Amino acid sequence: MSQSPEFIPLSDLAVRAVAGAGGRHAALIEDGFKVLIETPGGGVSLAGDPRGKAAAKRAIAILSERADAGLDVAAADVRAAIGQARVGETKGSLSAGRRGPVSPRTAGQARYLDAMTDHPLVFGLGPAGTGKTFLAVAHGAGMLMRGDVDRLVVTRPAVEAGERLGFLPGDLTEKVDPYMAPIWEALSDILGVDQMRRRRDKGEIEVAPIAFMRGRTLSHCFVICDEAQNATRLQMKMVLTRLGEGSRMAVTGDPTQVDLLRAADSGLAHAVGLLEGVEGVAVARFTAADVVRHPLVERIVRAYEAETP
Repeated sequence: MSQSPEFIPLSDLAVRAVAGAGGRHAALIEDGFKVLIETPGGGVSLAGDPRGKAAAKRAIAILSERADAGLDVAAADVRAAIGQARVGETKGSLSAGRRGPVSPRTAGQARYLDAMTDHPLVFGLGPAGTGKTFLAVAHGAGMLMRGDVDRLVVTRPAVEAGERLGFLPGDLTEKVDPYMAPIWEALSDILGVDQMRRRRDKGEIEVAPIAFMRGRTLSHCFVICDEAQNATRLQMKMVLTRLGEGSRMAVTGDPTQVDLLRAADSGLAHAVGLLEGVEGVAVARFTAADVVRHPLVERIVRAYEAETP
């Protein structure tokens, strides 16, 4: 680590935000970029290698701007700033695990990752492009690689085929893959194609429609139920009650994008209404501000949110 610190002038508000209570925020930044932060007064002193310092400065600038605007700065905001600083100027994509750590790009994403760490069941609700599925896959893949779970199981409703896949050509994998393509793409991005295939062949990764979850107990797994807004109430109850010993689950979906014939049949909003506040359950809600795809996607989401029925 370089021994030539750089002093960055900041307002008192910004210094307090960067330091955090008991120096907790500064510690997050130090761990994130392998730098040393001190607050001698009137700003912060930053020491480290040039690359680490440059990234830490970007994170500090984000937090400083937020603090000076009169907004609260929580630990989730610090983690989001760290994620944004790691990505630098790149827009619209999250860094993948095989190319480096997967980091939250927004405070909403940071809270979601915290919830998956702290709770056995997490609902991730929000519009397209907010990273709710990708982050769940990344979190589950991380648990699998660390040995915290034995398997990663991802399920989603095959609404387009009515879950009657028998008429499609090919074996089971070929029948199912068109509906599971987004999951395989995320896993390939995170693990790399070769490792993803090896783990799938060993049975450590399973991706299947909800229909194939019936009658099973999923123990020592990280389970993701994706596109859950298209699960019926009965399917949602069935999936939630598959949890076995040592397992955790993330349920993701957008309650405004129901493809069922009757939107009222959706099990996602029903389950959240029943289970929010239950011990062990967390609900993370994303908004247009959490969209990390093309900048136009955020504007599209905001336009739809503003539409009056």
